[in-house]
Amino acid sequence: MDVREAIRSRRSINFFDPGRRIPEGVLEEVIEEANLAPSSFNLQPWEVVVVKDPEDKRRLRECAFNQPKVEEASAVLIVASDPMAVERHIDRVLKSMVELGYMKAEDVERTRPMPFNLYGEMDSERRRLFAVKNASLFAMSLMIAAMGHGLSTHPMDGFNESKVKEAFGIPGRFVIPMLIAVGYLRDGVTLLPRGLRRPLEEFVHLGRFSPKD
Repeated sequence: MDVREAIRSRRSINFFDPGRRIPEGVLEEVIEEANLAPSSFNLQPWEVVVVKDPEDKRRLRECAFNQPKVEEASAVLIVASDPMAVERHIDRVLKSMVELGYMKAEDVERTRPMPFNLYGEMDSERRRLFAVKNASLFAMSLMIAAMGHGLSTHPMDGFNESKVKEAFGIPGRFVIPMLIAVGYLRDGVTLLPRGLRRPLEEFVHLGRFSPKD
């Protein structure tokens, strides 16, 4: 499937085939491909908890307002974004940039403070936004990658974040932008036409923002 077809045919699936499992290794490939998503300073502030065990899915369903698709999907991925990724990853990222020829060794100390200055303290709102924005790029890449492997997905915002963290051992500093249910559309389900999409002239602004109403 080419990327244009994947984007145009991707839908958020509510009815997964509960008896069909993702073949061994396929989900790992999808995550590996999604891991090529861009991120600020290449800091990659995402972690993924893969939930496949039936008992784990039952617990996650309780955290997600009892939505059936949590248990029916082959797997549900908890996407967690880490505001502390600046501290955790910056030195390894800079070392790689030197090794790959993106910068000279003498530029490391000048470059290292940049993300700290840009995103502020670890517990600041700017840091949380940095983490969530970049993890969301990863999540969208994952859904497109899943389409390329014949999988369907549903990004889920309906869950109790504190309960998910407690149930799955996720440290409090993390922000969970979404859960992503992954699996196969249930046989016999006919999808309704795609919902409303605003026309470009309603939201595209040339040169500067101009209110439409």
